[in-house]
Amino acid sequence: MDADVIVIGASPAGLAASRVASEQGLDVLLMDKQNVLGENTHPANTFFKGMFDRAGENVDSSYVLKNLRGANIVAPSGSYVEVESPAYFLDRPAFDRYYIQKTRDSGVDIATSVEAYNVLKNDEGVSVSTSQGTFDSKLVIISDGINSKLASLCGLSAMKHPDDIGWAMEAEVEGEGIGEPDMFEYFVGSVAPGWKSTYSPCGGDRATLGVYVRRHGRDVSSFFDRWVDKFKRMKGLSNLRIGEVKTGGDPIATIPNQMVADGIMLTGGASGQSGIGYSIHGGKMCGKVAAESIQEANTSSRFLSRYSRMWAKEYRTEYYLGRMALETLRKMDDSEINSMMEVFKQEDLSFLQGSSLQKALQVSLFMLKKKPSSLLGFSAFLRNR
Repeated sequence: MDADVIVIGASPAGLAASRVASEQGLDVLLMDKQNVLGENTHPANTFFKGMFDRAGENVDSSYVLKNLRGANIVAPSGSYVEVESPAYFLDRPAFDRYYIQKTRDSGVDIATSVEAYNVLKNDEGVSVSTSQGTFDSKLVIISDGINSKLASLCGLSAMKHPDDIGWAMEAEVEGEGIGEPDMFEYFVGSVAPGWKSTYSPCGGDRATLGVYVRRHGRDVSSFFDRWVDKFKRMKGLSNLRIGEVKTGGDPIATIPNQMVADGIMLTGGASGQSGIGYSIHGGKMCGKVAAESIQEANTSSRFLSRYSRMWAKEYRTEYYLGRMALETLRKMDDSEINSMMEVFKQEDLSFLQGSSLQKALQVSLFMLKKKPSSLLGFSAFLRNR
């Protein structure tokens, strides 16, 4: 065997799974097709403290560019709801390098420039065919992101609703003072159908603008262009320099489905786990069960399903609630969203306490009293706080 466990993909979930398995005494090989790790191309860069807390992670100042006070949820009319919830604008390459180093320090062997082509079961365990030859292990963890094809090659249906991936485009922008505000802004409605457009200030004259769009294909550049034009009008900016553009996807509404097979586990975006904090947490669960399976010499799907049950206990209800909320939002037109937002416009939301699920349930009860027809429309945002 080349390793007890082979992890494919240095995503946040893959790094977490590798680290936890290694810390339990396993020989772990992490492979990634990138030549240099830590040059992340995923567009997301603003994360809320609650997501880190849920994953059991402390925020390190080395990768934080700006502390944010919370978020404004903005309706098409411009009316907004303010939600105070500590957040951070991250230097994503620095963030990735921080976790890559933590993973190396745990004893994981990291191999770059290795592209995995297929995962095949054999009498001794599992083989991974790659651009650098074949590697053998007792167990393979697939964590190579939203675009992974390995899960289907292994006969796994990773997501219940794969057509509902939110495809994203985000760019760094420069304009006078646009990085100074301390609130992330989350816009809903026709500018980004089915989900959101975003404005993330990161200090000085720099920010990022992004769109996440569902059910309109992978190319969301037309929605992004519309969003940039709308943002310039809203902020009174005649000049706005568009810098590096990044693309990606988020499976927030897809619902994880099959996470394990004999000798194989999925985690992170490859399994439909959405959000960096939740993916890190999912990776930790995956690494823990992987270590237990090797220690007990049992890599059957029945044993590995402990991981699926752990994830379901922690997150299934929230993911289903999130999907319901996003589906409700997708079917609402701008006037209906504006009406929904008016329910909250003058309300003090300090009553929201507890986990994101508890907050969503509190919102549901509140809206049931105020405006039953708008019951689910606000919960998608709160799911990730």
